[in-house]
Amino acid sequence: MTTRNRRFHALALPVAGVLAFTGVGVATAASAPRVSADAQAEAAATQTLRGLTLEQKVGQLFVTWVNGKSADEVNPKNQADFGVDTPAQVIEKYHLGGVIYFNNDSRDNFDDPVQVAKLSNGLQQAAVRSGAHIPLQIAADQEGGTVTRMGAPATEFPNAMAISAGRDTNRATQAATILGRELRAVGINQDFAPDADVNSNPVNPVIGVRSFSGQPGLAGDFVTAEVQGFEKSVAATAKHFPGHGAAPTDSHTGLPRIDSTEAQWRATDVPPFKAAIAAGVDSIMTAHIQFPSLDPSLEPATLSKPIVTGKLRDELGYNGVVITDSLEMQGVREMHSDAEIPVLALKAGVDQLLMPVHLDLAINSVLAAVKSGDIPMQRIDQSVLRVLKLKFQRGILFSPFVAPGKVMQTVGIPSSLATAQDIADRGITAIANDAGLLPLKQQPATTLVTGWGVSTTASLAQKLTAHGTAATAYQTGQAPTDAQIAQAVAKAQSADLVVVLTNNIGTYPLQTKLLDAVAATGKPVVAVAAQIPYDAGYPSTVRTWLATYGYIGPTLEALAKVILGKTKPVGKLPVDIPAGADVQKVKYPFGHGLTW
Repeated sequence: MTTRNRRFHALALPVAGVLAFTGVGVATAASAPRVSADAQAEAAATQTLRGLTLEQKVGQLFVTWVNGKSADEVNPKNQADFGVDTPAQVIEKYHLGGVIYFNNDSRDNFDDPVQVAKLSNGLQQAAVRSGAHIPLQIAADQEGGTVTRMGAPATEFPNAMAISAGRDTNRATQAATILGRELRAVGINQDFAPDADVNSNPVNPVIGVRSFSGQPGLAGDFVTAEVQGFEKSVAATAKHFPGHGAAPTDSHTGLPRIDSTEAQWRATDVPPFKAAIAAGVDSIMTAHIQFPSLDPSLEPATLSKPIVTGKLRDELGYNGVVITDSLEMQGVREMHSDAEIPVLALKAGVDQLLMPVHLDLAINSVLAAVKSGDIPMQRIDQSVLRVLKLKFQRGILFSPFVAPGKVMQTVGIPSSLATAQDIADRGITAIANDAGLLPLKQQPATTLVTGWGVSTTASLAQKLTAHGTAATAYQTGQAPTDAQIAQAVAKAQSADLVVVLTNNIGTYPLQTKLLDAVAATGKPVVAVAAQIPYDAGYPSTVRTWLATYGYIGPTLEALAKVILGKTKPVGKLPVDIPAGADVQKVKYPFGHGLTW
């Protein structure tokens, strides 16, 4: 046993009792006593539960953000959010079950992998020296592609839809295995992935390429593959139950209503979640959506007992951890106060509450509900047991710490980067080649990259240049002005090839005006749907379309190679592409994909 783990056992008295009961070696297949892993976890969780106060039990049901890049960093945002100075003090004050890391402007926990590992160790030390003595779930949204929290030098993988375009579930398992291994190396032991939504609505504004497919069977296959990969190292989380794929609005900013029938729900949305459950997924995240056919009361699914308990628990037989999506989102706050939401979620059958707006208010609301009898203690114990079982099964209870000095032996190593590039290469999908433009008859001396994305156009230009054409970038954004279009046309006239990147033409139709203007120059033009593939269905005079399902570095490298004929496209559409805004008419069907 390492010095670090000896210190953990000395501090974590209730957990030490668990380990005395089970034996440290029980987690290995060859050790005695010969009881099932589930029975071991149940016994460990039950024994740990006995030593907890009500406040400590309730703390285990909450997961929140912390402000800072080290456990002892004094950050004024922590005072504003939690009434204490440091991330460690947040953990100690509330006996938290978990934290979630972010990498945005308002909440940034990432500098580099070694720093993250030290942050994780510091937070775990705070957890095991606090009253509950229970290590933390440390989570992140590391889906890959658009939703990535730990970027380079960590290995970056494409969006889910790009992976499924390659039609190889073994590669999906490889991707999730590497993602999970790298997360665990820096102390993150839970990934809020994979996305199990079926993107059945082409104008869904928040899921899109985060979904594996618009077809439930393909989505289920890839969800299974990724759950199996993630859970070699971290807890996996399938999201967002009962299915966010048909939503017409974003639950971050409003409360979407899905009017599918119950039969449609069973046929379309349920299969990937059933697949995740069959694969042993550790947790399932709820959606902040109204689903009248499942609950006529119109409560958001997160707060709906007919959905969480009736459908997920009773009908689908799921007994793992159910966690809410962020309770900061408008979808769950539309109908109830911040004090009511955590109480209603627990009554619905949820186990963990993610990111309440006011943590102090949320915890005190739950405590008051238990003390008044509104929430029975048995209900709290049920959820705490599920959380503790997850922590035992994923090795969090007895092995929460990591070795910062060894992080870079795992994170972003050459073999992982090569796997990511291989997967990205398989995702590029040729949707249209009506002009016979590709493969190019000869290498262009000069190439213009224009359209959407400041960094994306610049990065693609760099990669094209590295492959032998002198490429320049001129980005025009999602809503190009007439002046920008005129400038793009002027630049196109002196280029041998023009590549136009698009992003969500349905919402930003001026991109079609750019496409037509550049095509009118007579120069060869390749249009690229750089995010959702549905852009290729909108009418324009450009006759050559590729889809990338995202724009991370390996994806743009793969795109550059296809454009210049270094590789052939092999991707197949994971969705139907409708004829523009007419979602009832299919222009390019599921499975379509050209090669040459």
